[in-house]
Amino acid sequence: MALPFVPYHELDGRPNIVVDGSRAPGTVLTLSHWPHSGTPLALAADTSAEIAFRYLDRPDLHVQAEAVSNNHFDEDGLTSVYALVDPDGALARRARVEDVARAGDFATPRTREGARIAFAISALADATTSPLDRALFDLAYPEHCGRLYEELLPRLPDLLDEPDKARDLWETEDAHYEDSRRAIADGRVTISEIPDVDLAVIDIDASWAERTVHRFAQTNRGAVHPMAVHGATERFRLLYRRGRHYQVQFRYETWVQYASRTPLARVDLTPFAARLDELEDGHHWSFDGASSILPSLRLEGDGPSAWHPDRFRDELVSFLRAAPPAWCPYGD
Repeated sequence: MALPFVPYHELDGRPNIVVDGSRAPGTVLTLSHWPHSGTPLALAADTSAEIAFRYLDRPDLHVQAEAVSNNHFDEDGLTSVYALVDPDGALARRARVEDVARAGDFATPRTREGARIAFAISALADATTSPLDRALFDLAYPEHCGRLYEELLPRLPDLLDEPDKARDLWETEDAHYEDSRRAIADGRVTISEIPDVDLAVIDIDASWAERTVHRFAQTNRGAVHPMAVHGATERFRLLYRRGRHYQVQFRYETWVQYASRTPLARVDLTPFAARLDELEDGHHWSFDGASSILPSLRLEGDGPSAWHPDRFRDELVSFLRAAPPAWCPYGD
């Protein structure tokens, strides 16, 4: 049942299973929560790793394939590939494997170990912190992606079993996560919810500086760690306010075929950006687009907005209540 991993760009049409991505020539089955992936409905789950395990649970749905692959690298992709490369080892570690996938994709780990393993994987994939051969990070993305899988698949079982041995890879981001959790717990960061538009408003003291955070094994910046925020609210639309600096985000759960609940559909915030521009002095708001993986609305440049925090929130809520759906990931 175990399949070899073959880099996506090297599949050459051989019968393959693609996990956590989109099909390639020769793909006989896709096991992915990606939009319109064609994954059998009987295997649907929140993460692709969970889908891969459900596939292992269903011999009646097994297909003949010669390889497993993925078109991008991240924690859910790595754990999904691992499930098919080493089914026995993955099944023995199933709860932890699934937790790492949730931590990486949704920033909602169930355990601290799951979070730390996700941080370590991201650190290994980050050129600024990785102990891997520096030449790997100079490769074009298809080759870079394939090499990351080849390097990390053999390391993953030990990382899953003994994450403390990788402390040097995860401790910096874990400290940011802990600082953020404590700030939410003691009220230095507050979260209020507006349920009818599925919005959480996260208020952060203006003195908080941005720090490095990882999402999908990619490097970003954030004052409060997203795992702390996502662990404190189930809302899938987020408004971050830090002084008069604002950012609106649609969480990743709203891009994929999320199975445990159906989120409110994303809306196009481009008209709202134009409305916001009316009060700004020479600066412009931009929105990544409803179909982007993790889209945000933000003011270009580093300056503060002219909008008062409460008015910004009220205008956003009014827009969300009236805007039509602009993204649907479900179906084939």
